Amino acid sequence: MAKSNTRVTALHTFKRSVKPLAVVALMATMLAGCGTAAANKKEQSSGNVQAISNELVKASDPSKSPANASKRTDTFIGTIKNPGGVFLPYFYRNAWDSNINAPIFASLVVYDKDSNPVGDLAKSWDISKDNLTYTYHLRDNAKFSDGSEVTADDVAFTLTLENDPAYNFGLADFTDIGIKGAEDYKAGKADSISGIKVIDSKTISITTEKVNPIALTTLGSYVLPKAYYGKDYRRGHLDYLQQLYDKPLGAGPYVLDKYIPGQEVRYTANANYYGGKPKIEHLILKVVTDDTALQSYQNGDTDADVFNPDPDVLSQLKDFGWSNVNIRTNSYFSYSMFNTKKPYLTKAVRQALYYGLDRKQIVAAWYKGYGQVANAYVPPTNWAYSTQGVNEYSYNPDKANKLLDDAGWKKGSDGIREKDGKKLTLTYVTKDQTDPIISIGKEQYKQIGIDLQAEVTDQNTETTREQDGDYDMITFRTPVINDPNEAVKAFGTTDPAINFSGYDNAKVRSLIKQGISLSDRAQRKPVYQNLYQELSNDPPYLLIGYVKGFNAWNARIQGGENFFRGTGDSAIQMAKLSIKK
Repeated sequence: MAKSNTRVTALHTFKRSVKPLAVVALMATMLAGCGTAAANKKEQSSGNVQAISNELVKASDPSKSPANASKRTDTFIGTIKNPGGVFLPYFYRNAWDSNINAPIFASLVVYDKDSNPVGDLAKSWDISKDNLTYTYHLRDNAKFSDGSEVTADDVAFTLTLENDPAYNFGLADFTDIGIKGAEDYKAGKADSISGIKVIDSKTISITTEKVNPIALTTLGSYVLPKAYYGKDYRRGHLDYLQQLYDKPLGAGPYVLDKYIPGQEVRYTANANYYGGKPKIEHLILKVVTDDTALQSYQNGDTDADVFNPDPDVLSQLKDFGWSNVNIRTNSYFSYSMFNTKKPYLTKAVRQALYYGLDRKQIVAAWYKGYGQVANAYVPPTNWAYSTQGVNEYSYNPDKANKLLDDAGWKKGSDGIREKDGKKLTLTYVTKDQTDPIISIGKEQYKQIGIDLQAEVTDQNTETTREQDGDYDMITFRTPVINDPNEAVKAFGTTDPAINFSGYDNAKVRSLIKQGISLSDRAQRKPVYQNLYQELSNDPPYLLIGYVKGFNAWNARIQGGENFFRGTGDSAIQMAKLSIKK
């Protein structure tokens, strides 16, 4: 049985404005929260979105733990997929590298399971009344793994590095925040960034140019030691960092021990971690394929994994006896992106593509009873979730046909629509061989005169094709969403380096700008409600579904439910894991 895959729409989805996920082991697909308290929580529902209960299934007989697992008394083995091996935040190209960096590095502020900011290296912070200046107070006992103190100078260096004129990795993006003086520094008009003020060794103040509700966590992301990464730093010259890609130094709970490409990443507990040395001495992230994931877990070769929803797999996990299983709605959604740069993918055609597809059937086939149709550009787990006034696009081929007729697309002798000598043939790109749109969708679209040509490719090729615009529809899922802006940010600009699909809607841009110019959630929520209504009317995506995931872990791992948070505090929780002997 295949386990969940990470989704990388493109590098822009992992820019610093969307904080790199501090998630360990199965990290790219983890959930927004776990635990007994949430086990019976009902998700919000509206219209045809069915509420599905969460469930925590506890091991019935932990003593049945596989021998391979039980003999490991000081080692936890999780899984990962295809890391590239760049152990330096903000500088990798492979999104899986976000996950292998998470145990090594620590941030000032991270998100908890409820998407609230909590201190990591920062013990507290102050925000000015105008919401433009952020003052962080670092923990007195915050140290890097070599024993050196984490200071305000390290924070200033990290932010300067990310605002260097030679920085072009796209993972650090301050566009919607604007650190005061950063542009002058990039242009060589100043020797430092005026908005960054080191007050003392444990206090730093950062002044921004725009109000932004996620500035606190964006500015307060991973901290790099200046003495180590900055000793050869010169403005405009960052190539020297490449020699340190495999020699990381951070303040997280673990230290890199060994990286074996294509096999595993090994870590050792950091004795200088501010939260105390992790209780589990060794952490291993093993590269496991989709085909072997369940078998590896059953044999005890791994201690935890996440599996796609499947009743048969759930039954097996329960039958093991020694496995805890948490079933919870993931804090992301799946979708198919429209290439709105294609002149034939007009609003009417995109609406017809909604009406012409039975998304209930697609979700049922894909998620096997553990999913629900998505109608808002945010998961039900998020505080901004709302479907009020949103068109749910229930399956209606008649409406689809009328929209296409009115748009001038007439059916030819072969049943496929044509206009101005061009057939309505669409290229659909996916990386999932079992994608039901390939079969169900193709047939349903044929019935309304659309020829859907599906192409299955690998993840890297899929991402390249998105960036190159080589598709009509291309299916992905979002990363874990903490703030609602993360899922819609691309629509807020016409910059082709961010907005790959070319979506152009002035009202949407205005609402997105408004949504990130307010700090209070109560004020922001109606803005997103209006935004989701407009995105429903003029859709940039064909929304598909929200999905439950099966988080499974060996019951001998104490605190395992917190390991799957999928939020920034996952590394903090990971350091608290222990093994019952």
